[in-house]
Amino acid sequence: MAQRFQFAGTVALITGAASGIGAALATGLSAKGCSLLLVDRDSEGLATIARRIREHGTAVETRVVDLVDAEAIRALPDWAADRFGHLDILINNAGVALGGRFDETHLEDFEWLMDINLRAVVRMCHAFLPMLRARPAAQIINLSSLFGLIAPPGQVAYCTSKFGVRGFSEALRHEYAGTGLGVTVVHPGGVATAISRNARGRRPPTDPEAAKRAAVEDAEAREAFGKLLTLAPTEAAAAIIRGIETRAPRIVIGKDARSAALIQRLMPAGYWKTIVRMSGGKL
Repeated sequence: MAQRFQFAGTVALITGAASGIGAALATGLSAKGCSLLLVDRDSEGLATIARRIREHGTAVETRVVDLVDAEAIRALPDWAADRFGHLDILINNAGVALGGRFDETHLEDFEWLMDINLRAVVRMCHAFLPMLRARPAAQIINLSSLFGLIAPPGQVAYCTSKFGVRGFSEALRHEYAGTGLGVTVVHPGGVATAISRNARGRRPPTDPEAAKRAAVEDAEAREAFGKLLTLAPTEAAAAIIRGIETRAPRIVIGKDARSAALIQRLMPAGYWKTIVRMSGGKL
């Protein structure tokens, strides 16, 4: 059994730290005695959460980064080394969503999502691997999703990225088994964050009437999806922090995610029909 992770005196880097699960993780890890490196493209939100945490005496550094930018990611280890000298915990939390069927999706939007949800995770891990491996105990935490366990229609891009995060994380964990570096993959269910509100929709049709209908349908879809997001980010963050402490290889958060994961394991080819039937046809 792996030794419990000791937080006091460690340094954690969190992407997507300006809101939602990322902000809750920053607050929770601060309470555990971690110094923090917080990364987000939202400068105002980042400043707000950093100011709130500094009031409790935690050392916090922030960096405004768009994770689409591979060069900006490559520059982060030097920044981290300059601020704290080392890194013990890397949390790849940032993510975006893209609604619509695959035949309604522009490849430019698909690539944008993949850059943030999957390629940035790979790039961050690759960039920080030397720093993490230099520590006696370090942990990588990559956020996948419920949609890295099941694959509903209308979520092709998102599922592609989150199944990718799952596979990448599991393979990476197996490569470093028996060393001081642990890798955790996280599958949250419906957490109440802004991801659905900020999701990109399908590109509007050129016909004005069709564009109006598409706008209404997209708004209705975002509203319906948003109603499924009920778990508080603080609850999700608490579960992740417990998982870091125990060095858990996988964390499934929420009753919806645990139920869906079980159904998928029992019926790997027919789980979606069962999930739709159990929802009363609402999905």
